[in-house]
Amino acid sequence: MEQTLSLQIEHEFVQNSERVKSVDLHPTEPWILVGFYSGTISIWNYQTKTEEKSFKVSDLAVRSAKFIARENWVVAAADDKFIRVYNYNTMGNIVEFEAHTDFIRSLAVHPSLPYVVSASDDNVLKLWNWEKGWSCVETYEGHSHYVMQVALNPNNPATFASASLDNTLKIWNLGSSTPNFTLDGHSKGLNCVDYFISNDKQYLLSGSDDFTAKVWDCNTRGCVETLEGHTHNVTAVCAHPDLPIIITASEDGSVKIWDAVTYRLQTTLNFGLERVWSIGYKKGSYQLTFGCDKGFIMIKMNCAAKQD
Repeated sequence: MEQTLSLQIEHEFVQNSERVKSVDLHPTEPWILVGFYSGTISIWNYQTKTEEKSFKVSDLAVRSAKFIARENWVVAAADDKFIRVYNYNTMGNIVEFEAHTDFIRSLAVHPSLPYVVSASDDNVLKLWNWEKGWSCVETYEGHSHYVMQVALNPNNPATFASASLDNTLKIWNLGSSTPNFTLDGHSKGLNCVDYFISNDKQYLLSGSDDFTAKVWDCNTRGCVETLEGHTHNVTAVCAHPDLPIIITASEDGSVKIWDAVTYRLQTTLNFGLERVWSIGYKKGSYQLTFGCDKGFIMIKMNCAAKQD
């Protein structure tokens, strides 16, 4: 008998708004950090369903905003090429600096070291050390098109992956400016990447403008599965850290939930908020948040294995 997943999904909080490009969940507080195309970032309390903080960052789009909870900060990157850091308790600006020569698409915060990695349309990634005055301590070159997302490896945070419109994933070490290896298999550009573990093996998950997501074995460096079903660009991917599911989001307005072991499609969600741009989650929680053209939503998801 085969096992399948039984999913229960509950809509917890929907907020209609202008276009949302980035969402992140605080690890301990009931907060969603929202980055808007208009250049504003907001912190919403999903328990009280109220906006607690709002920062005008730029006149141009904020494409990535992340909590740095251990410092009580948020870090935001915008189309004006600047990275800005705020104390979310005082709302004071900690620092701002021009980080790249083109739009900044993605930020990743190191889980223990004082590092942020940024990815940009200037085709490079950069490593910033906030204990050294936010100085750039490494530049990573090798992509030939926009770098759309960066993801740190949760099981080996000395390594990270990048997704680019040059149709490739690249895997890097923090201390080396050249990639370890490249994964090439999509027919169009890549928008997103995430790591996950299944059956004690490490995988990468990628999403592309070819309307598919792919699962890659980090050891063999081969594609083990292609997830097909979206009818437009795949904009965000997430391998849930606590549930055996893969989540993909698309410009077709849908979110698809896949079994992370069998790769079978379990369900398709459509929130009526048009294109979906980002996924937020945190360890130890079954809550997910999605940023879309017409707002953002939080859902609670439970799943259990059942015998067919």
